[in-house]
Amino acid sequence: MNHSPTYSELLAGLSHQAMEQAANWYALLGSDGVTEIDRQQWRLWLEKNSENERAWLYVESVSRRFKPLRSTPDPRQAAEGVWEANKRILKRRDILGGLFSLFGVGVVTWSTWRYTPIAIMAEAWHAEYQTEVGEIRDVVLSDGSQLWLNTQTAVSEHFDRQRRRLKLHHGEVLIDTAADANRQFSVVTPHGNLVALGTRFTVYTTAETSLIAVYQGRVSIQPTTTQPIIIEAGQQIRFDSHSYGALENASKARTSWHRRVLVAQNLSLAALVGELRRYRHGHVGLHPDLESLEVFGQFPITQTDETLDMLAEVLPIKIQRTLPWWVTIEPK
Repeated sequence: MNHSPTYSELLAGLSHQAMEQAANWYALLGSDGVTEIDRQQWRLWLEKNSENERAWLYVESVSRRFKPLRSTPDPRQAAEGVWEANKRILKRRDILGGLFSLFGVGVVTWSTWRYTPIAIMAEAWHAEYQTEVGEIRDVVLSDGSQLWLNTQTAVSEHFDRQRRRLKLHHGEVLIDTAADANRQFSVVTPHGNLVALGTRFTVYTTAETSLIAVYQGRVSIQPTTTQPIIIEAGQQIRFDSHSYGALENASKARTSWHRRVLVAQNLSLAALVGELRRYRHGHVGLHPDLESLEVFGQFPITQTDETLDMLAEVLPIKIQRTLPWWVTIEPK
């Protein structure tokens, strides 16, 4: 069964050059000065190779979250041309997988379904505490524990007389637990359970792994299918349902987001841009030649445009805003 390509499918193997060309074409087609010659040249570019096709689909898929192409002198003609091109591309590309392929062969069981990204997101819709893209929120729980939610996070609270349990559906949290000798405090992630032993810690979970960093006390990690371990203050580790990554020193800079600040300590520009992408809609591109630039300083994490402008003042880069939702960092 066919389905529309995901962002990761479209981005796989795409060059920076192809994505920038696609964004420039999209901006031109949406401008008042677009001509029929421009449209013909765009079609030639689009049909030149499969990478251009995927780059165009990526730009168009990002644009759907904002507004359709409307600003040409003949918007119906332009929009119809874009959509017809997309239909032809999708018909030529047979991208399979995901939940629908599982249904197609009849092998979905509850144990399979409950750990799929779709199931996790569906469950998160009912979470008591949620944040949108770019939002950071702090909450005092019913036991007095302090909870901070980073961007795009969903957490459910399950407290009763016997236990205190949070379920982190997706995203990142910082937790400062309140003392309670009679009730254990735990955090459930898609990859396993965390039991706090009087502590302050962060948890960041994605579809693939969870990352735990401990700053006070200790945390017991109990993955779904492997042996539990205890992480001490000053340590961090990444894990999934079956295995652990390397034990590392916990960086205190990881907690700065709860103050709406991104602290860069010898951080590569590629890593910094990766963090910025979590806090804004749309696309933030980075020229490959700039990825290894070292960045130092403190930046307002929820004010991403201001952060980009600050970076342009101290690094040999320029910020190119091709579209309201398409920003690229290029060499100066």
